[in-house]
Amino acid sequence: MASDNPWSTPSNDALLLSLVAPSPTGVKTIGHSFHPKFSYSIFGEDEIIFGYQELEINLRFNASDMRPNLSVTYSKKFPAVGEAEPTDIHGILRELMPDVAFQSKGDYETAIKTLRKDWTPPGELAATFLAQGNTFEVWKGNLADTAVKQLVKRIQILVPLFIEAGTPINLDDPEVNQWTVFFLYQKSAAAGDASSNPYTFAGYATAYRFFFLRLPTPPLSPSESDVEKAVLSQDFDLSRLPCRTRIAQFIILPPFQQKGLGPKLYSHIFKEYINHPQTVEITVEDPNEAFDDLRDIADLQYLRQLPDFQQLRINTDVVIPKTGPAPDNIVKKAAYDAVRAKAKMAPRQFARVLEMHLMSQLADSVRPGINFPEEEKKVTSAKATREQEHEYRLWRLMLKKRLYQHNRDALGELEIPDRIAKLDETVSSVEFDYARLLAKAEDQQEKEAAANGLAANGKRKAEEDAEEASASKKARVEDA
Repeated sequence: MASDNPWSTPSNDALLLSLVAPSPTGVKTIGHSFHPKFSYSIFGEDEIIFGYQELEINLRFNASDMRPNLSVTYSKKFPAVGEAEPTDIHGILRELMPDVAFQSKGDYETAIKTLRKDWTPPGELAATFLAQGNTFEVWKGNLADTAVKQLVKRIQILVPLFIEAGTPINLDDPEVNQWTVFFLYQKSAAAGDASSNPYTFAGYATAYRFFFLRLPTPPLSPSESDVEKAVLSQDFDLSRLPCRTRIAQFIILPPFQQKGLGPKLYSHIFKEYINHPQTVEITVEDPNEAFDDLRDIADLQYLRQLPDFQQLRINTDVVIPKTGPAPDNIVKKAAYDAVRAKAKMAPRQFARVLEMHLMSQLADSVRPGINFPEEEKKVTSAKATREQEHEYRLWRLMLKKRLYQHNRDALGELEIPDRIAKLDETVSSVEFDYARLLAKAEDQQEKEAAANGLAANGKRKAEEDAEEASASKKARVEDA
């Protein structure tokens, strides 16, 4: 937000972040520098810094271990007059960053040059994958690990800068060991410069475990009493209890966005907890619209790999009543519940992804699509049959029933005609959104297939070149 006051600077414009690495002449920037999306929780709702002209706040991170360094420069500083004084930039940021961030430029550059070339991210290597010809690794660690905690302390300022209403983790919390952190790194081939490290930080995510501790109500049997004492004792390992795992923070740095890394990181985390016996449900904390899309498409791709999910169908034998409540068996409840439990998805998320999938299975003649006003509506080659129309009405009724239950309180305040109109409007909006997501999922799948094809061709070409070089060398030896 611009300001006419020559002493006021938009904080998002003033703050510039970058990843750097040692170089023979000092340091070099990796990728491109970038500005934050938000800074209101740091510099106030108006996102304005007062008291400086030509203000620049440079926040550099060593690309591997994310050691930060803050530099503040300006041409003029406002002389304090009464209560009007310049924003205390260092004082504000000291509350969010470790002391090491306030080293001098010279000390910082010396420190990052001494980092071992064989340094690896903290925790354990959990996954490796290729994306757009580059190698990426996911490292997993617990905040009980000192090295993991140190890295999180260095990068936590990214949370309020890139997650709306995001708040850092309280690293002094006695239950901090219930946090698991997933670091995403790009790993390059070994460089010729002995001072460089192959790891470049690309993003991270955190997950928190909520334990289900449901002790029996009195009176307790002797065996139940023993269980209660064991659970409440200091010797009991809480990690053995059933839990709900919530993805709380999820950040891909701007230089690494639009590369398909977000879905890959999310899918890895999801599969991690699918295979975690104690986790009974995987949830996400306050996702924004972009993350909702990422999650919906990733969940759809995962579920479509499950034979039991593919067998879920709309029961076209169901008769739609003229009055009364909607039927409960449009999709067989026992099979529905079994697949949801296996997928460990929250009820609303599973319902949405299943609705999306079942919509994609409807006949072309009845399946909702994306129609833009300026385009002529395409005429389908075949008219919908009575059976196809019945299946679509059942699907729509299933969706309408869930939406009504989810918005019961708000809809209950409307008169019945307005309630019906509002519900129909919401259903149509959801249909459009599902069509958009299905198109996006199909496009993403095609791009991944093309990328995999290019990678396979590149690998095959490299193998052929190696074979040709080997044969040429052998021929030269024989000719000699």
